[in-house]
Amino acid sequence: MSKVFRTPTLTRRRIQLAFVVAILSDAVQIGLGPLGWTFFDEVIDVIAMILTSWLLGFHLLLIPTFLFELIPIVDMLPTWTGCVALLVSLRKKEQSLNTRPQADRVRVIDV
Repeated sequence: MSKVFRTPTLTRRRIQLAFVVAILSDAVQIGLGPLGWTFFDEVIDVIAMILTSWLLGFHLLLIPTFLFELIPIVDMLPTWTGCVALLVSLRKKEQSLNTRPQADRVRVIDV
């Protein structure tokens, strides 16, 4: 179960693939129009969420993005692309904090 929620190390390839998935899913949904095809939009959203979680790791930001995509008209916005951009920036920040040398970290001493 812990492998499902692991956060993979970000690589340029993972970031590029995540953006490709997000842009393609948003483009297809925008191309289908505000009402889309019955259940086809939802299938695209499920696939986009699974692939994004696999590429970048699961994050709570994926849930509201998925729920927004279920609302007609709102799914015309590039929500997957925005979510991936935000998630990539958050993951980069997390990795930079975790890979910083020990001497650079601030130590708090309680007196």
